[in-house]
Amino acid sequence: MTSTANRLARQQDREQGIGTNEKTVKFSQQDYETLRKQCLKSGRLFEDNCFPAEPTSLGYNELGPGSPKTKGVVWKRPKELCSNPKFIVDGATRMDICQGALGDCWLLAAIASLTLDQQILARVVPQEQSFTEGYAGIFHFQFWQFGEWVDVVIDDRLPTRNGKLLFVHSAVGSEFWSALLEKAYAKLYGSYEALSSGNTIEGFEDFTGGIAEVYTLDKAPPKLFQIMQKALSLGSLLGCSIKKKNSAETEAITALKLVKGHAYSVTGAEEVHFQGKPVQLVRMRNPWGQVEWTGPWCDGSSEWNHISKDEKSKLNHAADDGEFWMSYSDFIKQFSRLEICNLTPDTLMSDKVGHWKHYQYEGMWRVGSTAGGCQNFSDTFSSNPQFVVRLEDVDDDPLDGKDGCTFLVGLMQKDGRQQKRLGRNLECIGFSIYKYKGQRNVHLGPDVLLRQRPVATSSSFIPTREVCNRFKLPPGEYAIVPSTFQPDKNGSFLLRVFSEKHAAARYCVTVTYRLIDVCRLIYVNNHKFIIQDELFINLNIPQKDESGKMGLMEFHLLWSKIQKYLRGPGFHVNSAVLQSIVSRYSDAQYVIDFDSFVGCLIKLEMLFKMFKTLERADTGKIELDMQQVCKTITKTAGLLVFLV
Repeated sequence: MTSTANRLARQQDREQGIGTNEKTVKFSQQDYETLRKQCLKSGRLFEDNCFPAEPTSLGYNELGPGSPKTKGVVWKRPKELCSNPKFIVDGATRMDICQGALGDCWLLAAIASLTLDQQILARVVPQEQSFTEGYAGIFHFQFWQFGEWVDVVIDDRLPTRNGKLLFVHSAVGSEFWSALLEKAYAKLYGSYEALSSGNTIEGFEDFTGGIAEVYTLDKAPPKLFQIMQKALSLGSLLGCSIKKKNSAETEAITALKLVKGHAYSVTGAEEVHFQGKPVQLVRMRNPWGQVEWTGPWCDGSSEWNHISKDEKSKLNHAADDGEFWMSYSDFIKQFSRLEICNLTPDTLMSDKVGHWKHYQYEGMWRVGSTAGGCQNFSDTFSSNPQFVVRLEDVDDDPLDGKDGCTFLVGLMQKDGRQQKRLGRNLECIGFSIYKYKGQRNVHLGPDVLLRQRPVATSSSFIPTREVCNRFKLPPGEYAIVPSTFQPDKNGSFLLRVFSEKHAAARYCVTVTYRLIDVCRLIYVNNHKFIIQDELFINLNIPQKDESGKMGLMEFHLLWSKIQKYLRGPGFHVNSAVLQSIVSRYSDAQYVIDFDSFVGCLIKLEMLFKMFKTLERADTGKIELDMQQVCKTITKTAGLLVFLV
């Protein structure tokens, strides 16, 4: 399927709700229930041809076919490894996740955090699966992938060596949910080796569909405590950790019983009155269920004797379950990093929390048309895709006491892990935000973007899957311009906007292209105009003698059209059409010569006329049955081809 057809198909799917939690996309077009029933009927265990039990599924380099690390690997089903395998034993916990011979600790940390919220875990790991009732050697898991939820089917053949699992395994030898989850995630990205090295945030987003913010606590913003409170009220997931100086400090316990290099979850942020003064407190949980903070405000500390009974009862501080309180001032001193994963409304199950308003758009950077690079490249920057967001209502409870609209912008580049096997690295990406001063849905040109400074920008251009920043701006319309740092870099991306209040967002699809200075292409020999009375150009211009040649009369008609477009606004086309034009008509240097330019000009005019003839009641849409499509293509002699 062509990229244009694929994009249209995906758009139609989204309009039907496909890709949401309720209607997941079938990865590799495999339907779990259909395949399972087929296997049960045939009496054969499922074997996944889309991710076979072969060396290619392990990797492409260090884990590639014939590599030393894959010698002796045998794929076995759980029933070949133990007599009574279980999918989950006594609930899924962090103890079920033990790292194997793969450098995917970032993924395991995300899975461990996932076990802290059983509702979200059940979304990723369907709980009804087992090795007994209805067992057919097939399992499935669900992940968020670049804007949509996908259901990934696998067989249960797992890579082993010497009778033991090679990669992730449970501390309980008969439990296999974590190993199967890792395999499904490896299938999603093409191989196990594709999972080597990464960021916990990446896994967390793929398990929740959320958008993540990261704060370095020694540079904490002034209102971070209020940001944490707001995030918790919106159902966001918060985690924190203490940076370790070296591998020897992994899970080392400090004098105050905090664990280095270990993920904690943040479960509360409250303010109490201590000896007549307000004190900010943060509640955390050690997923071990033990080893708690022993400093001020810990369980049983003297500080609790100096707050009111009502506040003490509300906070419910005393429990031997790994959860504890500490002051916010100690929190930013003791911990190094805070991660906030803001969840989409369809991920949150509870109605007791507020919801972020969520908008997302897919786009592409294409060399020669929409890959303009950052602001440093003034000649091409305005050619980047643009998205307009209209902020309407100010925050109900502004953190700084000033009116404004809080929103998050995340720019995510696609398919980075899949392209690792091709030796391609992630591009440096970022975005700029401008006050929108254009006509509705009209692309801002260089006359606007180069004369005004952006009102906000991403923190930096870095080679990461996603850059995300929080902003607060006055109500109004703003254009978001995502880009790679360097121009002429092909890529696909997802732009996401999370806002506290309603914000109308749209893709700025219309680009106005004026045919400026086109006469320079046909004035030669010191500005002397040359006319050939038999110029061979294959154009759709009416010819009196049907000779296939353009004489003076036909050239006069052509020249009149060119002058018309020099004076007028030109054609309004979206970026997808522009990319098709460049792909069909440009040369290797992405330059369109005069013959191609004129051909494109005439064909565009013909297509606009045809569309207007077929359009009904200015709806901007036409409907054709298959017979009409065939007639239209035949009648236009290929005029539509260049748009596909």
